[in-house]
Amino acid sequence: MADASGEVTRVEPLSWWTGMQTPLQLLVNGAGIAAYAVRTEGGRGVGVKARHKADSPNYLFVDVKVKPDAEPGTYYLVFSQGERQFKVPYEIAARAEGSAARKSFTTADMIYLLMPDRFANGDASNDSTPHTRERADRSAFFGRHGGDLQGMIDHLDYIAGLGATAVWPTPLLLDDEPEGSYHGYACGDYYRIDPRFGSNELYREFVGKAHEHGLKVIMDIVTNHCGTGHWWMKDLPFRDWIHQFPEYTGTNVCFSTNMDPNASRYDLDLQESGWFVPSMPDMNLDNPYVLQYFKQWAVWWIEYAGLDGFRVDTYPYNEKVPMSEWCAAVRREYPDFNIVGECWTSSIPQLAYWQGGNPNKDGFDSHLPSIMDFPLHEAICRALPTDSLRWGEGMTRVYDCLSHDFVYHDLSKMMIFVANHDTDRIGDIVRRNPDRLKLSMAMLATMRGIPQIFSGDEMMFTSKDLSQGHGGLRVDFPGGWEGDAVNLFDPAQRDAVQAGLFDYTQRLFQWRKSKPVIHNGRTMHFLSRDNTYAYFRYDDTDAVFVFINNSRGKKQVPWSHYAEIASGLSDGRNVLTGKATEVDDTTTVGPRQALIVEFKRK
Repeated sequence: MADASGEVTRVEPLSWWTGMQTPLQLLVNGAGIAAYAVRTEGGRGVGVKARHKADSPNYLFVDVKVKPDAEPGTYYLVFSQGERQFKVPYEIAARAEGSAARKSFTTADMIYLLMPDRFANGDASNDSTPHTRERADRSAFFGRHGGDLQGMIDHLDYIAGLGATAVWPTPLLLDDEPEGSYHGYACGDYYRIDPRFGSNELYREFVGKAHEHGLKVIMDIVTNHCGTGHWWMKDLPFRDWIHQFPEYTGTNVCFSTNMDPNASRYDLDLQESGWFVPSMPDMNLDNPYVLQYFKQWAVWWIEYAGLDGFRVDTYPYNEKVPMSEWCAAVRREYPDFNIVGECWTSSIPQLAYWQGGNPNKDGFDSHLPSIMDFPLHEAICRALPTDSLRWGEGMTRVYDCLSHDFVYHDLSKMMIFVANHDTDRIGDIVRRNPDRLKLSMAMLATMRGIPQIFSGDEMMFTSKDLSQGHGGLRVDFPGGWEGDAVNLFDPAQRDAVQAGLFDYTQRLFQWRKSKPVIHNGRTMHFLSRDNTYAYFRYDDTDAVFVFINNSRGKKQVPWSHYAEIASGLSDGRNVLTGKATEVDDTTTVGPRQALIVEFKRK
């Protein structure tokens, strides 16, 4: 029997495991493969259930049954057409013990977000490769700069030392667009790490070493769209594999149409089916083969690499019902696995709609556990730069935002942040004022939800050129490249402002690690006055008091206003200074300073 030379170019998923709940459907690609029958050979408990032709004769979708007692090992897919036969090896491995019960990121974590291309270049030999289109050019704002997986591995000590317990790199899969490929959001191969970052094996090594450093790994994934450079764009399996139009048609970016009872079908269809940008074809999750492809793709990466969570890009731009099925399928395989969706809106009710378990009037349940808290991001970023005492401005914005917490199904599953790779830098937002940046870190460390910090904000990185948009704000981490004039991974090379900000952030998040009252406690806040904001995090035994003074003058803490909770507190300690602080003290907080005091509850 012949081997598969020339007949089969790829089989996806690349491999599988025994003991999985997710059904296995192989995508087989090869010239004229639809004309072939297929069976399995070897081992025990693995067999073909059905084969499905696509619109293209060069694809075959094969349903494979892996019985509960299936024997791990190498099997063969045997393809036959008349007297012509050939076979392709396929690995069914033994599933790791306890894999389904893996834990994920929670409120006990702090997530460090980084862009691999801009973080550190640990292997200059892969900056450009023979079989990828875009070449490295560190001088270009939107070019590839050379950061990679090895650079990330080399600096895991730094990330963990800051106080992070999870790391979220932006996408690492192949993006083979001719320009702007550094960001990774236009996937060219869903089963291949971009060779300019490393390899599948190196990614798995990165995850393992991150775990050794006490860091969980969150994979940034995109189901809404692929890239025009994806290998299947030359020959789609089905005509409706992606959404196609007579001419380029972009999304109207109005995902309120998903829950708007007055929305037109025209607007909803355009929101779901329009392309995000010309280089990102919109996937059609209403096609059941596409949906199954993404279900098992997600499971494959979790199992293969040992992942701890997903962040899903442009979540509401997917078809919502199939995407809810996708979330449910992943969590059926891994019940505690957390998935956070990017639902970029300043509308609190619209954001709440996307969190799984929310009692939506239309009955829709996304099954998406976590959502990114864009309304809180906006409130903090609009509050901090201003000295205005007008009603509705300053810290009142933050109070008002949190007063809507009743809308959300699960506050513990909110990812909170002041900046990420798509927003302005917090350093630019606060106009390079280190004291105001510290206030943002104080709030992230003490508010409800799961805090996320964007790489460099711990030392007030700012945009290299605001006129360049994303390309300007996604700056390289100084010291991540050989020959950099300064190395900010080295504490000795930081200036006084950078050192002060790093130490402040580190102190807060190292302290936060062991504080269940912050992870799981309730919140009581008090009306903002004079551009200040006060709140307590508390449980049955402990309390943490936070006073944010965003004003230009000193403020005395009005303990009497907080008597309903403060009267039962004792053994106070200032988290930032270590000094004893009691509720009956005359406590003054300096301009643009935060007071954080931990207490025992009587």
